[in-house]
Amino acid sequence: MSDEHPFVALREFETSSGATATYAALSALEESGVVDNLENLPYSIRILLEAALRKCDGFLVTKEDVKRIAGWSPTQSPAEIPFMPSRVILQDFTGVPAVVDIAALRDAMVELGGDPVKVNPQVPVDLVIDHSVQVDVSGLFPDARERNLEIEYQRNMERYQFLKWGQQSLDNFRAVPPGRGIVHQVNLEWIASVAREERGVWLMDSLVGTDSHTTMINGLGVLGWGVGGIEAEAVMLGQPIYMLLPEVVGFELTGTLRAGVTATDMTLRIVEMLREHGVVGKFVEFHGMGLSNLSLPDRATIANM
Repeated sequence: MSDEHPFVALREFETSSGATATYAALSALEESGVVDNLENLPYSIRILLEAALRKCDGFLVTKEDVKRIAGWSPTQSPAEIPFMPSRVILQDFTGVPAVVDIAALRDAMVELGGDPVKVNPQVPVDLVIDHSVQVDVSGLFPDARERNLEIEYQRNMERYQFLKWGQQSLDNFRAVPPGRGIVHQVNLEWIASVAREERGVWLMDSLVGTDSHTTMINGLGVLGWGVGGIEAEAVMLGQPIYMLLPEVVGFELTGTLRAGVTATDMTLRIVEMLREHGVVGKFVEFHGMGLSNLSLPDRATIANM
């Protein structure tokens, strides 16, 4: 299997259960001289590099693209690269139109005499319905939550019937019903895998989402950010996102939070410092001993801001 890869980068390893699995080894780039020293690359750039190396097919992602990412340096000139996230997260306001477009593509396939079942998302897509439920019944009633959900289902019955069709008919598509939590909370607590297997190859979890606060998932060490609907649909259909290879700003955290200082206090100070430095269009990578003293909710608070 490894001989088929342009960089001979697919390697095997044995899992704790004794099974054999495959992954795209960045070390192969060191061995072939494409990268001088992987330790010099920020972790966020290595995630971009792993995705490009794994998806390198000579068409959507070329060997030159891989070499361009592997040659990242703090003093580089701007260069465009493809990024193929491993999944997409949607919320209902911006996600439903994307699913409508998939349905329209199926209709077009029928008109052209093709098989509509062949039109599916090419990566896992999760749509979390969290923008719909309104407070028609106040919290003074013990069953207020259930009654509000019931009213919501009645009010938007057509939408939920459509999403139910999508979940039953489309491959790689799941819909999370209302009342389960905010999309970013659901993504963080239930959906994110950090690493997972896809078609026999293990990969780093990464994503794009149709919400500006998608970055909250970075608190778990999963690379993700918000994009527009067109970009999200492109990823859903197996296409890369094209972006400039970003500069990376390192932010060192040391020590622990004093008593009475909240994660929000810390985050506001971090945001102030980053704004002074200038980070638009850049990755911010946190490091240092202070990270081990922060809980996941604290790290998610930083990432969310």
